[in-house]
Amino acid sequence: QCNTGSIQCCNSVQDAKASSLTALFNVLSIPVESVTGQVGVTCSPITAVGTGGNSCTQQAVCCSNNSFNGVVALGCTPININ
Repeated sequence: QCNTGSIQCCNSVQDAKASSLTALFNVLSIPVESVTGQVGVTCSPITAVGTGGNSCTQQAVCCSNNSFNGVVALGCTPININ
């Protein structure tokens, strides 16, 4: 269950302060200092958890801000969908 938006499947989840994210934040015009917590990178929504039609072989997360077309998702918390 994800109370802040849809469950996302992300290729990686990194700390917001990771230096590898700085350039990505700059391209997306996201103020680096405003981002905290975990950030999902290259994400897509999981729409039918538990139906067998969707699987996530990377990291499933629940994120509070998914408004960057899957490039990044902000405020993420890893979840277990198994």
